[in-house]
Amino acid sequence: MPRGIYECLNCGNREVIDSNEPLIENACPKCGGDMILVGFEGKRPVVGLSSPAALPAEVEERIRNFYDVRPLGMEGSVFVFEVLEIRERNFERVLRELEELGYWAALKRRDGKVLLYVFPAGKVKPDNPWLPWVFLILTMITTFLAGYWLSMSYISLLDEYSLPGMRNPYLMALAFSVSVMGILGTHEMGHKIAAAYHGVRATMPYFIPFPSLIGTLGAVIRVKSPLPTRNAAIDLGVSGPIAGFLVAVPVSLIGLKLSVPIPANLVPQEGGITFGENLLFILIGKYLMPFPEDAVVFLHPVAIAGWVGILVTFLNLIPAAQLDGGHIARAFLPEKVHRYLTIAIGLILIGMSYLWTGWLLWGLLILFMGMAGNPGALDEVSPVSKSRIVLTVIAVILFILSATPVPISASG
Repeated sequence: MPRGIYECLNCGNREVIDSNEPLIENACPKCGGDMILVGFEGKRPVVGLSSPAALPAEVEERIRNFYDVRPLGMEGSVFVFEVLEIRERNFERVLRELEELGYWAALKRRDGKVLLYVFPAGKVKPDNPWLPWVFLILTMITTFLAGYWLSMSYISLLDEYSLPGMRNPYLMALAFSVSVMGILGTHEMGHKIAAAYHGVRATMPYFIPFPSLIGTLGAVIRVKSPLPTRNAAIDLGVSGPIAGFLVAVPVSLIGLKLSVPIPANLVPQEGGITFGENLLFILIGKYLMPFPEDAVVFLHPVAIAGWVGILVTFLNLIPAAQLDGGHIARAFLPEKVHRYLTIAIGLILIGMSYLWTGWLLWGLLILFMGMAGNPGALDEVSPVSKSRIVLTVIAVILFILSATPVPISASG
């Protein structure tokens, strides 16, 4: 049996594998994505669609309803057509109807031509029904514990300076946990709703418990099928940050209202943790809730939760790799340009580690994620709509408002 040449649906990596199955799930050694058969080692591609592995007649008929095409041949299980005319502009409809027949498609520009690639649809494994709930409960516990520690520090501050304020650490810890979980959950549900709208399969949000200052490393959803269009990529990239930001702003306002300003001359210069400023907090402090200029503001735990939400917005909108901002940028940039941008941003963040050591980790993480690339949408021919350009501008504004060059610093 000849060994098959496989290409990853996610990152485009090619490998020679001792198999002739049309699709091998989670087989890519670089990113763990599904790999499709595109040829055989030592054999030339089969030209024409009259071979025994010809595309089913009903699939080809459906394709010709959507496009005026000229068959170019096939490699392995991938059928290639040159598109002479696009009759159906809604690629999501094309993809949805072909998937009903067991196939996926991709519309790309190659050497001045518009090509349509048709290949067997990948199998999407069902979600684990209970694992997201386990992570949710664990993260509720870790964020509550983090909130309790922050609350005890805040109460000790009130006692030290004989200030009025709530002194129930359990209630404050609960408020912190609910605020953080609400922001992160809304962020991920924004992605989930956008994915459902565009017919993209995605898991439920997975919260990541972690014993730390805030009790979590965030939350993620896993996209289990390709992004159909560049509009869909922008919607999925923007939806999470916008949704999370809309919750983080009122949480921040409430938290800052509960926060305590202390005259700077009464505050020790050593032994504290400073949360970095972002433009949103600066604007709130200047125009909505002005604090005395010569004061140090001790943040209430709820304010810290809002600050975390703003930071999460900033980090996710970094236009690199497969972050939310990376998907938005990839909708406008060719894959090679996007790869170079990812490398540049990763190196810049490593250079910024002199401001905050955490940027070293983020820079290395982005470079590692960038190795898998970002394949972009299946349809890279249809233009980006004006409404998605508006959403992109909104994402840029949120990125600027939430930018936090030095997230956390400590004085010895």
